[in-house]
Amino acid sequence: MRQTRGGAIRSLLTLTPLPPYLAATWPAEHRPVMAAIVGFLALCAVGMWVAAPVGRSRYWMQLHLGTLVVNTAGYAALGVLDGGVASPLGPLLPFAVMVYAVTMPPRSFLPAAALSAVAYWIVAIAGGPAPPGYAVVYTVAFGGISLLCLRYSGAMASLRRRLDALSRSDPLTGGLNRRGFDERLAAALAEADRTGEPVALLVLDLDRFKEVNDTYGHQAGDELLTWTARTLASQLRSRDAVGRLGGDEFAAVLSGVGAEEAADVAERLRAALDGVVTGSIGFACYPAEAADVEELRRHADERAYRDKTSRVRQLPPPAAVARARAAAAPAEAPRVSRHERRRRAIADSGRLGLFDPGVGLLYVVLFAAGHPHRLGMGLLLTLAGLIGLGTLRLAGPLSRYRHSGPVMFAVGVAQFGIAAAVVCLDGGAAATLALGLFAPLPLIALTTPNVGRPLMAVIVAGYLAIATFVGDPNPWCVVMHMTGALSVSVICAHKGRIAARQRRQLSRLSRLDALTGCLNRRGFTERFEAERSHAREHHHPTALLIFDLDGFKQVNDVHGHAAGDELLVWVAATLRAHGRPRDLVGRLGGDEFVMLLGLEGGETPAVRAEALRAALAERTACSVGAARVGDDGEDFAALYAHADAELYARKLAHGGGRSRRPSPPAAAPLEESKT
Repeated sequence: MRQTRGGAIRSLLTLTPLPPYLAATWPAEHRPVMAAIVGFLALCAVGMWVAAPVGRSRYWMQLHLGTLVVNTAGYAALGVLDGGVASPLGPLLPFAVMVYAVTMPPRSFLPAAALSAVAYWIVAIAGGPAPPGYAVVYTVAFGGISLLCLRYSGAMASLRRRLDALSRSDPLTGGLNRRGFDERLAAALAEADRTGEPVALLVLDLDRFKEVNDTYGHQAGDELLTWTARTLASQLRSRDAVGRLGGDEFAAVLSGVGAEEAADVAERLRAALDGVVTGSIGFACYPAEAADVEELRRHADERAYRDKTSRVRQLPPPAAVARARAAAAPAEAPRVSRHERRRRAIADSGRLGLFDPGVGLLYVVLFAAGHPHRLGMGLLLTLAGLIGLGTLRLAGPLSRYRHSGPVMFAVGVAQFGIAAAVVCLDGGAAATLALGLFAPLPLIALTTPNVGRPLMAVIVAGYLAIATFVGDPNPWCVVMHMTGALSVSVICAHKGRIAARQRRQLSRLSRLDALTGCLNRRGFTERFEAERSHAREHHHPTALLIFDLDGFKQVNDVHGHAAGDELLVWVAATLRAHGRPRDLVGRLGGDEFVMLLGLEGGETPAVRAEALRAALAERTACSVGAARVGDDGEDFAALYAHADAELYARKLAHGGGRSRRPSPPAAAPLEESKT
């Protein structure tokens, strides 16, 4: 529905400047017929809006195909009746192709662009005369820029898909994280309601995993978790989903599986893990045993707890841990570079800066024979092309440069200045190469919104100045061409803003822990590098702290996972509340938190660590390890290893594993009010 109504709005936006133009030029030929065509196209756009609910039906494709054919035929008819491709309405079809490039998938764009190209050349042949090479230059220029817009839109769509996948994946194991698993479970229950097939939820809690970390180290524990996730996934069907809900807690969604089959799956998973790790497994089936998600989880947790209390839980032996660590491969996650969006935008700006002068050189070589300024135009266009080539080659370094925005603005102004000089030499706003001034506007609006807004203002002002002082153009050609370019630019800018908002949201979700809201493993390690570089540049002493909650496993076992989750949320909030604005708080998994914090006024890491440990002591005991950047290491791995060793030394010295209250005292009246 949204896509259908979006197409209707775009059609109406394209038609908006036409009624004033027809009214102002009414004494000219064919105006009544042209007014009827514009009215018919407007009715079609309104009809698309009204018929938007059809967008969800099987007639969606037929509706859009019919609208595309009608609009193309209408634009072509308007171009022919107005005097051909060089008339004020001549660019309607090229501008429409640009809109298609940012609003259609590639499979739909290519036939739409081909249909528009055929219609445009019908206008060029059947309409009035045009300057030499006019139709060729327009076809090549708008076609190439439309392909650049399509390419950039496709790259950004790929980036959004990868960010979406990252936002639902666990950074350590590569399986679903809590958010992704909850969404998958909700979707499975909805599908079960629709089809009548059962769904089973299976939960797995590894035995004595806290002791694995204490005995073999966190690195060994992480690799054991990765091996467990891979083993579970290998035993299930491709339609099933495995997620790590936190710490050593895993879960799986089994579609089309009833109680008996779920019990068989549980035993198969237990056998697959046997010899390395053991765990408590529980399951529950929907709708036979539960009416909603919460009840499903409760039944599965109850079975897992009964399984836990019925067995002798053992610590994995060193040989088993070593075997699992050797078999554990790093989680494969979609690759997303921190500067990917900016690098692509700069690279496409370079391609535009190379392509646009290339079209101008094509005109100079093929259609400007005998032009008095042919050599000068060729040299200027070559210089502009070299600037574009340099921008393309330096896209990577520029994307990492903090002040890349002003640099790209300066490059854009320089290229526009060269293009303006070429247009003046070619005869002003009525010349064929005048399109080189405003044809790039949509791509600029799409790729570089922050730099694009002031640059677009410069381009518009420059084009209007040339139209006023150089040559003798048709004023309506200037107005309609500029209005068309700005209309398409508004559409591109709108699409760019929506895509940017989605990227920011997905990027944020991919770096946050779904339970506590602090940084996850991926987000913390990324931010660590940036904050370390900033601290080194400004000579700020910095330290890394690791927090390990003592006896946290007992909270989950005795009071349930909901109580454990609530405690983890409180710990994260407390660390943030007692940190400073630039301090980073992250949860690497389970009950392990990390902080990267600045040291002020001669502070030592031990002083900050003790203050934070005291703040957490209100509800939980914890062990803290610290490492100072520079003295104890430079990169995250070295600092983590030093802090981890100090943490376990303190844990042993203070008798780690003390119990804690599962909920704050303030929660008691609330519980009483429920009974």
